[in-house]
Amino acid sequence: MNRSKIKSAFIGLVSAILLIILDQWTKNQAVISLKDHAKVLINGVFELRYLENQGAAWGMFSGARFFFVVFACLLSIVFAYIYFNMPTESKYNWMKLVIVLFISGALGNMIDRVVNGFVVDFFYFSLIDFPVFNVADIYITCGAFLFVILILFYYKDDDFSFLIRRNKKG
Repeated sequence: MNRSKIKSAFIGLVSAILLIILDQWTKNQAVISLKDHAKVLINGVFELRYLENQGAAWGMFSGARFFFVVFACLLSIVFAYIYFNMPTESKYNWMKLVIVLFISGALGNMIDRVVNGFVVDFFYFSLIDFPVFNVADIYITCGAFLFVILILFYYKDDDFSFLIRRNKKG
């Protein structure tokens, strides 16, 4: 592994760790401050409301904790593999950001599932009755949005040829 790959890997690892720490800190603050009552920030629009989510998005698949932990681990391994095999050219920095967001979100929520048996959610848009969510969910959503934009408008098909190992004959 050359020096630029090591630097890129270090930046990705430190970024993911910092994002996971931020996610876990906000969830801890939610437990401390919101467990017994909600805090209205903008009346009728947005509030902080503590929720123990035993499932995935919107509480779907409640009770499938083992599946979610295994899935988060496998997904993180696949994304880490892609990240470390990505060229060090600057045009791949956006995709590296997407991967860091996905890994940070997946591992942030996985930590909750392993430690608590549920994910702590606390952001609630009451205006549209949107399901309660957390910082890790924001990472995943922003990563997904950025991924779609990048795939549609920034990257070309051959920009990901590094993922395909071709056997050269002769």
